[in-house]
Amino acid sequence: MNLPQGLIVSCQALPDEPLHSSFIMSKMALAAKEGGAVGIRANTKEDIIAIKKEVDLPVIGIVKRDYPNSSVFITATRKEIDELIESGCEVIALDATLRKRPDEDLKTLVKYIRQKAPKVEIMADIATIEEAQNADDLGFDYIGTTLYGYTEETKGHLLYENNFQFLTDVLNSVNRKVIAEGNVITPDMLKAVFDKGVYASVVGGAITRPRDITKRFVNMIKEN
Repeated sequence: MNLPQGLIVSCQALPDEPLHSSFIMSKMALAAKEGGAVGIRANTKEDIIAIKKEVDLPVIGIVKRDYPNSSVFITATRKEIDELIESGCEVIALDATLRKRPDEDLKTLVKYIRQKAPKVEIMADIATIEEAQNADDLGFDYIGTTLYGYTEETKGHLLYENNFQFLTDVLNSVNRKVIAEGNVITPDMLKAVFDKGVYASVVGGAITRPRDITKRFVNMIKEN
């Protein structure tokens, strides 16, 4: 088992963000570790390598890359998987929605990881109960609510609405370890998802995106 139970901090910054830098993300990971995080989620081979030089925490690795004629952009093909295996991350996360993929189907990609990197665990980023159950059937090690509210089918929904009902439904529908991810933005919310019974939770923007955090504060002033 590569992931311990607890808080996993997502250390990501896209090219249009001020903190976009593998060096800066490695320091974010160090700060997260010193704050008590048990794992890191990171984007790109370069960032993961830098992070692993800085901290000894397990890393959930992803590669975000856009492909034509597909909405899937989180670890979409073998190309991204190969990059992540080379990075040395302990867990590879893939978009596990039922949307059209740019290349091979999800079952084939899971089999590819199992054969090429048998010690690496696999996380499914899902958005619906059907997708969670499909990931369960395919043998993913972890099922995360990462894409709930971010797909065409679920757009506008928030993980915490109706007392985290979607999360509860996922927990009741699968046998794999469930990771709460997506709009867990306060310590109270983090406690709530653990009270529901999740194995771990990923928190990103509320910790590692100061531009977005600043906007939340400024918007509160504007509203008053």
